[in-house]
Amino acid sequence: MAKVLILGAGISGHTAALIAKRRLGKNHEVEVISPNSNYQWVPSNIWIGVGLMTPKQVKFELAPVYKRLGITYRQAVAISIHPDGDKNVVKPYVTIEYLIGDKKDTQENVEYDYLINATGPKLNFNATEGLGPEKFTDSVCTYQHASRAWENLQICLSKMEKGEKQRLLIGTGHPLATCQGAAFEYSLNIAFEINKRKLNHLAEITWISNEYELGDFGMGGAYVKRGGYITPTKIFAESIFKEYNINWILGAGVSKVEEGLAYYETLDGEYHTKEFDFAMLIPSFAGSGMKAYSKSEEDITSTIFVANGMMKVDADYTPKPYEEWDAADWPSVYKSPLYDNIYAAGIAFAPPHAMSKPMKSKNGTQINPTPPRTGMPSGVIGRIVAENIADKILTGTKDHKHKASMSKMGAACVVSAGYGIRHGQAAVMTVYPIVQDWKKYPKWGRDIGYTVGEIGLAGHWMKLFMHYMFLYKAKAKPFWWMIPE
Repeated sequence: MAKVLILGAGISGHTAALIAKRRLGKNHEVEVISPNSNYQWVPSNIWIGVGLMTPKQVKFELAPVYKRLGITYRQAVAISIHPDGDKNVVKPYVTIEYLIGDKKDTQENVEYDYLINATGPKLNFNATEGLGPEKFTDSVCTYQHASRAWENLQICLSKMEKGEKQRLLIGTGHPLATCQGAAFEYSLNIAFEINKRKLNHLAEITWISNEYELGDFGMGGAYVKRGGYITPTKIFAESIFKEYNINWILGAGVSKVEEGLAYYETLDGEYHTKEFDFAMLIPSFAGSGMKAYSKSEEDITSTIFVANGMMKVDADYTPKPYEEWDAADWPSVYKSPLYDNIYAAGIAFAPPHAMSKPMKSKNGTQINPTPPRTGMPSGVIGRIVAENIADKILTGTKDHKHKASMSKMGAACVVSAGYGIRHGQAAVMTVYPIVQDWKKYPKWGRDIGYTVGEIGLAGHWMKLFMHYMFLYKAKAKPFWWMIPE
């Protein structure tokens, strides 16, 4: 019997667990270690943040689902990886620390035959002084954060209803933050709700981002086919913001936040401040902070992970100037280059470089988005990693039949811009591939036939449908495996 150990139960880890168990059946063990007791459909946290959904609508308990499927589950956090065992233990193992129950705060070693690191991101609020829900800004990265954001947003709405002007600041809270798409979507939903209440004249909404251009979204922007014309996402995003009366500050690296005041540096080397009454700023992401040790208990963390804690995989991490970046640099099977039985899925893997052009301010501060890997890419990567491991266990093959390079993978993004069966709308954008391939597509960087953008009511229906469809799939309901990532 082989054992597959999965660290994390987010979109990538949970997908990997379901796929691995379905392929391997009762003859092999699948175990999930996660600090969270709930699965959450993260894309819908946006709607919690404007009071249009409750946490119960975007989450469910993991334990009953895993019990029904025969997957072992422990609510714990992974502390360290021991890929060669140690002096006393032959098999590789992970040291975990329990978070609940009689074993809370105690550690245990969990052995494995195959390991999938799907720990996702550490929300690195501490990288920016004063950032985060425990300090001076809000977040929609978790349903708990989104609930708090809604509470604070209601205070702003109440003040506007009494005739008091309010300043809302939405965007990224670190010079190298990612997830511009989530913040972009949240800003549109806030604007929609303010407009619905006819309070536009009392609201100043400002977008602040480390993007060089609006619509960069951490993927270097894109050219999309829209209404028969080829339009850069810069124009696409600008037109939406103008329609929703949202101002923008670009090329901005937020360095510090105080109550009601954000400090930021721009690419021209200038330092500025921006006052706010409500702020939702996405933090930078880092790895989970796991350590790695050799058989002799030597710290080998730097050989397994890059500096920010993301795991090295089959990518080309050779430092290169921007002009030499290549689509072939990106991983396709997400296996550790040092260990054939260790994989990283979703946000846990270290990208070889950014997708957006690296930028530095005149003061030498790097200000540009890091690559997005959430949602659809995370699910696809979780699936192919589980499929390849299952193939190895069931057939003994050393090959990887299933591949999913982000330079050969498409993605669809549905950005809601208002909620309602008759009055909601959403911007729908598809890109192929996610990572630009300028050799194959020298004119646009992507296949313009599959890179399109539209906005309208139908997009909102699509996002609502996806919300219920992917929760259905995550709960492993009948025929769940037929629903694509």
